Formats: sequence, structure tokens, C-alpha cells
Amino acid sequence: MPDSLPSNSPSDSRPAVGRRTLLGAAAAATAAPVVLGSAARASAAPAPRRKPRALPGGGDLGPNVLVFDPSTPGIQARLDEVFRQQESAQFGTGRYALLFKPGTYHGLNAQLGFYTSIAGLGLSPDDTTINGDVTVDAGWFDGNATQNFWRSAENLALVPVNGTNRWAVAQAAPFRRMHVRGGLNLAPSGYGWASGGYIADSRIDGQVGPYSQQQWYTRDSAIGSWLNGVWNMVFSGVEGAPAQSFPNPPYTTLTTTPVSREKPFLYLQGSEYRVFLPEKRTNARGVTWGNGTPRGTSLPLTRFYVARPGVTAATLNQALAQGLHLLLTPGIYHLSEPLRIDRPNTVVLGLGYATLIPDGGVTAVKVADVDGVRLAGFLVDAGPVNSPTLLEIGPRGASRDHSANPTTVQDVFIRIGGAGPGKATTSMVVNSRHTIVDHTWVWRADHGDGVGWETNRADYGVVVNGDDVLATGLFVEHFNKYDVQWFGQRGRTIFFQNEKAYDAPNQAAIQNGSIKGYAAYRVGDAVTSHEGWGLGSYCYYNVDPTIVQHHGFAAPTRPNVRFHNLLVVSLGGQGQYERVINDTGTPTSGTSTVPSTVVSYP
Repeated sequence: MPDSLPSNSPSDSRPAVGRRTLLGAAAAATAAPVVLGSAARASAAPAPRRKPRALPGGGDLGPNVLVFDPSTPGIQARLDEVFRQQESAQFGTGRYALLFKPGTYHGLNAQLGFYTSIAGLGLSPDDTTINGDVTVDAGWFDGNATQNFWRSAENLALVPVNGTNRWAVAQAAPFRRMHVRGGLNLAPSGYGWASGGYIADSRIDGQVGPYSQQQWYTRDSAIGSWLNGVWNMVFSGVEGAPAQSFPNPPYTTLTTTPVSREKPFLYLQGSEYRVFLPEKRTNARGVTWGNGTPRGTSLPLTRFYVARPGVTAATLNQALAQGLHLLLTPGIYHLSEPLRIDRPNTVVLGLGYATLIPDGGVTAVKVADVDGVRLAGFLVDAGPVNSPTLLEIGPRGASRDHSANPTTVQDVFIRIGGAGPGKATTSMVVNSRHTIVDHTWVWRADHGDGVGWETNRADYGVVVNGDDVLATGLFVEHFNKYDVQWFGQRGRTIFFQNEKAYDAPNQAAIQNGSIKGYAAYRVGDAVTSHEGWGLGSYCYYNVDPTIVQHHGFAAPTRPNVRFHNLLVVSLGGQGQYERVINDTGTPTSGTSTVPSTVVSYP
């Protein structure tokens, strides 16, 4: 480890007060060069190209991955240094992964700021125990947790100092594979505003207290108890979850998750780094690690090209073509061409919110119609030149059956604007059948730099063309037109959180033919089978509060197109909804921020 942290994370100024400041008032991601040979001509015939030198697998994880063991001196000081750098750097360039070798640690409080991931390096969370806390709070933003994005905790056991760990997060802040030997508080100190969040494959022995959290999704976990709910609390495969009771309390509870496969993770086997690949589960319930070694396979780090910021897209693609997987170490990667994932079972794993920026309007990542690709743990940030798409899972017309070995997209986040001007017509397109999208936040920025109705123009968030796609934890916000469009058959979504674009200048700007506004979640007219559970859409038209949105959800009226537990909310009366889904549901009204709900449709 270096003696001091790299100085690559300038602190940003505090963001301007916007809707996320007000939201809760009503709710008390050194390359080896590619050798192309000489370009000189010895004669009229060109010199032959030499084959590129094979790229090595494995290697050092770089200066922004800090690895600790119980004997490491000054751990708390290093954690504090990272936090000081990252606490308010919402759109900064710093990226960090804090990794703890198996063992027991005492007296630590790891406060997590932006683009900071903390994780244990055991096969089980209980291999790495922190007698202390992993804390997210909101002091940087006056007690408002609604902008606590882009940070994560994974694969640790915590024994909180006061019995309860505080994890006051918003979007893109997963809590995976954690064991809290106590309670978990999801609100900031003072119980200020909060808008998150996601838990998976975790055990919380005590009570989970969401308090002011307006929406939350918990999957395949075990909890001691759950305290309350504001608008939309969704559980699937969670032992100890509250009973189904939407809308009062607003609990949507599924006994199992239809299909799941946990996120790949880095671990140590002796002194060797490996990446564990959990196996697929059907009708899943509870944690994967409760009975010892989890089920799955693993890969040595030598099977990965360990990428550093500054590497070219050509080199990354050479590594992929050579048969290597990709481990993206923390930092920012500019791509002049798409990453092309053509080989089945390829793993692309990011550490510390490694960030991909497509230059010149290219697509950042293109996945072929192959089995078992795993994309996990990175951020795609749109560039200033419009990209038709940012992430493409399968080519257009993909039709192969991947039911036995699906592609998974996990903790892959997409941002358009905020860190500077960005544009993309469609952020994520899913064409491959049986894809599992397990926790994503696809965000057209509503604050930061490069933000405006046309400045960070992005018409569509997620488009699903493939059949049999499952989304577990789908967060999509602020797109100029449809946030989600679903054209594949037999699609399923468990938990959806949405806000319509705040910055629509007037009613005409969002007029959709004869319909007032574009639905947050639209199922295509030709779809005959679709199902969704626990879906919410909110409006906050702060530029023109007189804007009316006809509905949050649109779908063909067919017996096998079914929705359970829908809601729409007008936040403080800044715009209104006339209906919840199609022409069904009561209108929102006034400034009281009371949801309008539909328990079952049709």
C-alpha cells in the first residue's frame, strides 16, 4: 500500500438544493501495448503485421485497492483519510476499494463516502468480522441522505458498537452478503430524509429500521424483524419478512425469488486471489452462505486481465478475445470503441465503482447472444457525444435459450449527466433471453454539471426486447420519455422505483400523442404475458408544477399481463397523476404527498 492516498478525488462543492433535498419532507467504474508492427514500406508491398503480444493475467490490484489484515497498523486512520477525500465528492474522480483479509478486527468505524466499496476477502461473511461499524450517514448534506449514492458493503460480519449499524443510503448503494450481528438502521442520524435502497444475500440478526426510507427492496436474505414502511417496501425470498399487506403497511412480500444468482466476488484462498461465481438458484429463499461454503465455482486471478485506468478499449478487447476475463480496478476508463463480450461465461467485475466513459458516441459494452456472461460492479457514464445505447445485452434479434445459464447484470449503474454533459438515446437494451438484471440504477441526472432538459437528453432508460427477462431491484429515473419499455414476452419485475424527469419545461414537452406524459413503465402492446410486483412512480415537476401526468404505468389489458401493488405519488403537489395504470386508479391531488395505489391489475 502507498504511504498516502492518490490525489485524484477533488471534493466537489455541495450540490445545489433540488428535489432530493425536499423529497422526504412528506415521509416522516498500465496497459500492455498492442503491437501492430511497422507502418514503413520496404517496397510496394506493405510489411506484414505482427501478432499482438499475449496479455498477462493476474497482477497487482493497484494503488486504489487498499488491503488490510488484522495486523495492519493504522487501519482507522487510512479509513478516515479515504472518507475525508470522498465524503462529499459526489461527482469527483476518486474510486476506492477497501478490502479486509479474513480475521477479526476491533474498534473500527469505516465511514463510506462516494465511490467507495468495502468488502471482506473470505468465502463467507463470517470469515471476516469487524467489531465495529460500516457507516453511511449524511452529515455532508445537512442530514439529508437522498444523495448518498455509489457506495457498497459486501461479504463482512459486523458487530456494531451500539448494537445497530447505520446504513443511510439512496440509490446505487448495495448491501450484499453481509452479516449484521445486531440491528440495521437505514435512516440518517436525526431520522432525516432518505430514499434507497437494496439488500441481498444478507443476514441481519436484529431489527431492520427503515424509518424515513421511502422505498426499499430486500432479496434472498434473513432478518430478525422489520420495523415500518413509508411507501414501498418489497421482499422476495426473505426469512423473517413481514407479511404481505400493501398498501397499509406498504409491504409486498414474495415467499421466494423465481431465479437468482449472486454477484461474483473477490476472495483469498491462502495468498491467492480468486473470484467466486455463485451458482444459479430457482425459487430462492434465505442466504447462500448459511451452511458453510457457498455453492458455485471459482476462477484464479490469473484468468483475469487486471485493468488499470488509462488502458485502451483496444487492449481490453484484446484481453477478451484472448480468453481472459476482466477485473476493472478502481478508476475511470475512456472507451473509443465498445467492449465486445463474445465468449460464453465471461466475467467483467469492477472494484470501487470503476467507471466506463464511452467517447465519440460509441456503446460502452456489447454482449453477444451467449450463455452465462456476468457483468458486475461498475458504472457507465455517458459521454458528451450522444450514444445510441450505453449497454447492450445481446444483439438485436437475439433468440437463444439461456434458461440454464443466464447472463446477469448486477450492481451495474448508468449515469447521464451530473459529472458533466452526457447524452444517450437509450441507456440499457436487453435483447438476450433469460437475462437477470439484479439491482441497477439507470439515472438521467437531475443535479450536478451538464444538467438540463436538452443538455443531458436521454429519451429512454431501459428497453427490454428479450423474452423471459427478470429484473430484481430496478431503479430508473428522470428520462425525457419512457423510463422503461418492455417488449419481450414473459418478463417479470420485482421492485421498481422511478421518478419522472423534474425538468420538463411545460406540458407540451412531455405530450405523448393524445396522452399526457410518458409512462414510467410501459409494457408493449404485443406482449401477452408479463408480471410485476411492488412498482412505484413519483413526479416532481418543479419547473412547471401544473404539469399533469396521465399515469405511471401503461400495459395492454390481457389476463396474463398482471401487476401487484402499484403506486404513484405527487411529491408536494409538483405535478399530478390522473391515474395509476392505464385508466385505473384514483388521481393524486394537493400537496400532501399521499400515494394513489392499485393492489391488483387487471
